[in-house]
Amino acid sequence: MDSKAEIEGSHLDGSPMSHGPDPASLGLAEEDILRADVYRLLARFLAHAPTREDLNIVANTSSDETAFGNAANTFAKLCQQTDTETARQEYHELFIGIGRGELVPYASYYLTGFLNEKPLAKLRNDMQAFGIEKAGDNKDPEDHIATLFEIMAGLILGDYGQPADLATQKQFFENHIERWVTHFLADLKAAKSSVLYASLAEVGAQFIAIEETAFSMS
Repeated sequence: MDSKAEIEGSHLDGSPMSHGPDPASLGLAEEDILRADVYRLLARFLAHAPTREDLNIVANTSSDETAFGNAANTFAKLCQQTDTETARQEYHELFIGIGRGELVPYASYYLTGFLNEKPLAKLRNDMQAFGIEKAGDNKDPEDHIATLFEIMAGLILGDYGQPADLATQKQFFENHIERWVTHFLADLKAAKSSVLYASLAEVGAQFIAIEETAFSMS
């Protein structure tokens, strides 16, 4: 999958966010390791408010002059300037709120207008086929955007066995992410409370565009 030219300049070090086998030991291409790093980075920030460690990891990255690289550079600068309490409050307003945050980051909601609908059932079937089990302490439906990004990273890196081939990655992406993620990221960028996360949304949008282009050529 030839996305290396677009993302290799970001130097996103996903090691503190990774789990499972050492990617290099699996013989994975550098661009695939970079793709997994980006998916896992997005998942980390969307799953919970970032810690100081999370912010520092991004703040210490640098990128090239591609559209993705420019978005990543802007996000890195904001991570450097943002304190954890400000980030926590922004995350709370966006995704938790009083009763509900500004956004509802679930596939079922974006695709049907309701939670726990057919998109979730289809995802659970695919998770079962991959041998992926929901964490016992996680009460959220599995079609949360952070979970979907984390699964994509796991498929690339082989967290659920061997690294998934490109056809399997493409099918999961098209079935569970592509149909709604652009809309979600646009909403995240435009949300009233969104500052740090507006920048994250731009990183995500640029990355997803690279993924869509690369998958379309496979």
